[in-house]
Amino acid sequence: MPFRLIVACGLVLALMQSAVAADPLLSEKVSFYFAAHEDDWQLFMNPSAFMDVVDAKTKTVFVHLTAGDAGLGTGTGGRKHPYYQARENGAETAIHFMADSGAKPIEGTVTKAVFNGHPIDRASYRNTVTYFLRLPDGHPSGAGFAETGYQSLERLARGRIETLAAIDGSTVYQGWADLRATIHAILDRERGAVPRVQLNVAEQDMRLNPNDHSDHRMTAKLALEAAAGLACAKRVYYLDYASAKLPENLTSQERDMESSVLAVTAAGILAYDHTSIWHSYHRSYLGRNYFRVENPTGRCGGPVAAARSAAVAAPRPTDAAGAVPRREP
Repeated sequence: MPFRLIVACGLVLALMQSAVAADPLLSEKVSFYFAAHEDDWQLFMNPSAFMDVVDAKTKTVFVHLTAGDAGLGTGTGGRKHPYYQARENGAETAIHFMADSGAKPIEGTVTKAVFNGHPIDRASYRNTVTYFLRLPDGHPSGAGFAETGYQSLERLARGRIETLAAIDGSTVYQGWADLRATIHAILDRERGAVPRVQLNVAEQDMRLNPNDHSDHRMTAKLALEAAAGLACAKRVYYLDYASAKLPENLTSQERDMESSVLAVTAAGILAYDHTSIWHSYHRSYLGRNYFRVENPTGRCGGPVAAARSAAVAAPRPTDAAGAVPRREP
């Protein structure tokens, strides 16, 4: 079977208007979105994320690995609030917007949960859960920024640094294995005994997803390694920067969903006195949602098997002519 980039399936607009008030205990599926930065899933994994959030039988978990601080750390860049807080507010505002479709806002819950000995902010809202690990932005190259001590996910993964500290001083990870075990623990907690699991990550094959941000690639690597023993998980791999050069493949309704989430994210950032992301560069990704799928290989029983580094099945190449086969909805 040739490699496929599968277009997002159609969705009636009525889903956007349905209130989401799911009881997590009744969830039939848990869908994890692993994002390096606080606008990644909006740009590259939408409307897939929106479709999961409006499904009352799905618990959707957003895991943001870095603070997206662009080297500022906890600095404000001359504005009223730290930049990382503005980006987090943008992501949370967008998540609430999706979850509140057709409903009045409710009170969410924010706690400091501990995983593998590391305290991490966990926000729960309707059928969504959001994590912010606040690791230093690693720069597109993976070299890190001088202002945050040249720390990055890639340098940790390659053993070039021994530790990686959250920019807010909340915790320090003692190597890649420690960070991987922490993600493993988050997976265990949030999926519980739910039989259907989906992992949404950036495409790892650089032939298909060239010139991607180092943090994107390392976040996907981390998530996949942490879930190596999760046989029941569907793995969905999204094109990131490369998608801007591909034709639009969403319906008008799906594009509306994607655009609205990006606009709300931008408003959340503006509310914290930082520059809006509603400009031509970010909008160049709208109308596109390209991904491939690896289906589950088995069932899930108890907790995920012990986290370990494991090779992920390599994607199959495009056909001989170089064209990308597509399957219609």
